Amino acid sequence: MSDFRSDLLRTLDERGYIHQCSDPEGLDRKALEGPITAYIGFDATASSLHAGHLLSIMMLRTLQRTGHNPIALMGGGTTKIGDPSGKDEARKMLTDQQIADNIASIRKVFAQFLDFSAGARMANNADWLDELKYIPLLREVGPHFTINRMMTFDSVKLRLEREQPLTFLEFNYMILQAYDFVELAKRHGCVLQMGGSDQWGNMVTGMELGRRMHGLDLDALTTPLLTTASGAKMGKTAGGAVWLDADLLAPYEYWQYWRNADDKDVVRFLKLFTELPLDEIARLGALEGQEINLAKEVLATEATALLHGRTAAEAAKATARQTFEDGALDMNLPTVDVPAAQLVAGVAIANAFVTAGLVATTSEARRQIKGGGLKVNDATVSDEKAVLTSADLTEAGVIKLSLGKKKHILLRPLD
Repeated sequence: MSDFRSDLLRTLDERGYIHQCSDPEGLDRKALEGPITAYIGFDATASSLHAGHLLSIMMLRTLQRTGHNPIALMGGGTTKIGDPSGKDEARKMLTDQQIADNIASIRKVFAQFLDFSAGARMANNADWLDELKYIPLLREVGPHFTINRMMTFDSVKLRLEREQPLTFLEFNYMILQAYDFVELAKRHGCVLQMGGSDQWGNMVTGMELGRRMHGLDLDALTTPLLTTASGAKMGKTAGGAVWLDADLLAPYEYWQYWRNADDKDVVRFLKLFTELPLDEIARLGALEGQEINLAKEVLATEATALLHGRTAAEAAKATARQTFEDGALDMNLPTVDVPAAQLVAGVAIANAFVTAGLVATTSEARRQIKGGGLKVNDATVSDEKAVLTSADLTEAGVIKLSLGKKKHILLRPLD
């Protein structure tokens, strides 16, 4: 742990948010001298963000809580292009209206975490990107980029190595993201870009562009790319994405997502996704055996309270306890044994329902998913490409599969 003096970097460091920083000492000095402005970008590809975005949102919240000014930058312009980082395929094109609707919906989520009346702001890069004229942009910005350098970025190399097409449209994404940083610096005095470590190359490019164009002193700070103890991506379950919008995922199901965290993830998640004091987290992390479930309940309740409010969180906790008491009846359901190695490797959700005998074919399973007829551990399945793994096992060591309201089977792994 570094000896940071500013509340901002000390808090981010103590709670495990920092992976890379362009100039730790310099940024610490800036944060100590007075309020700084920092941003994180979010493309508006859906009507809601999901739990995979939560680490970035919590960083913006921490920024504001320690006396600084966060900007949630919505990619009204860059959403029209698509960030190729870590992706094999081009993004589906959305209309201007779809993007605007998504941004309006996403704002509701940010309003739960940020105080827009006290220094936080939501910006939209369409405000400047849509006004750019192509030739003037190339003349002003183009000379600061070389194809040689751009070809070294992971977002480009990944596509080329896998022999997947990278369109010229997507190739421009890193230029426009760099330009965003410069515009935010000019418009709002923004000196820091934050985000996931897969964005490091794009961030450094923005820093360099600001220095070359206007002599700006900019910084970049990334978080670790977060996976669960089982290796799964944050924000994904067998039931689909863990949406942050209550209209897409009920507070109770959101509470259950955190309650089902792996024992190995509890302390880390308490630091990242709650605002409990570190000494209290250490006390919860010392619990062993069945008592670790108390820590999981605290994690679920605190994380849910941040997003949906304390009342909804406590209601979800009460419902879960009642369900658990009634859930003892589940153990009397029919059981189908599957090799434990299959769950370690991952079982396609459609195949799991065929194995359980709840549907005859994978095609039927997919039809049921589209109609909302299948559930895993009482959560409706929405992603027909989802995979069941050992992370989906309940405390009883089984996975409950349901067809409708009356047909249920337990999958039980056998070594």
